[in-house]
Amino acid sequence: MNADRMAAAYFASLATLSRNTPDGWYAERGTSRAATSGSAIAALNGAYSVALDPDPASLDTMAVAVRARDVPWSITVRGAASYAVAGLAARHGRTVRADTTVLACAAADVAFRDPEAVIRRVGAAESGTYTAILAEAFEAPVAVFGSMMAGGVLDHAAFSGYLAIESGRPVGTALGMRAGDVIGVFNVGVVPSHRRRGLGRALTERILADAFAGGADAAYLHTSAMGRPLYASMGFRHVETRTVFTAG
Repeated sequence: MNADRMAAAYFASLATLSRNTPDGWYAERGTSRAATSGSAIAALNGAYSVALDPDPASLDTMAVAVRARDVPWSITVRGAASYAVAGLAARHGRTVRADTTVLACAAADVAFRDPEAVIRRVGAAESGTYTAILAEAFEAPVAVFGSMMAGGVLDHAAFSGYLAIESGRPVGTALGMRAGDVIGVFNVGVVPSHRRRGLGRALTERILADAFAGGADAAYLHTSAMGRPLYASMGFRHVETRTVFTAG
């Protein structure tokens, strides 16, 4: 899979989300972007380079702009960060460095298992429930997610929200973010009491099945080391590593 294509889809979706969530904000300068998502998650607010070779001047301009928004934020570049980027991040107080792994697959490569789990598509009318289950799944206060999923986000054509249901209760979440013919898989989480039952895979499969049926031909996601074996078993392969700088 083409890393540039997956990156372009991600940054396009980030722009769409930031422009449509109630407290979101978005800006561009050269090959750099700045966005806030309405959440208090630093990785979802920040200055980003869309190019493999970041332009320090435009990235610095975007860092100044997002810093003024007074939210937890980050600086993200594709690939390994240069000394110049690390120095720029340090000047903005972003001294903690971490990697984000990006996996991708073509539609034809996905290994579906047709799980029996009940996965239900949800719209904006259920954004409160969605956010509450998302917070429970990620073991974080609801306030951390702020207004990210509020407003009309879940009714927007670019987004598809899902809840996993067991015994009549929502127990998991997932979000598809589509840009062109590429679908991004996000917010896959299951509440602690219902983990290890295949729900994370079922949620991911539902996003992919719906998107591919609608004409998408590729997918990507960001994963932790713990989640990588699951997604590899579905047909996802590593395409890129990004470097993220947050506050110390």
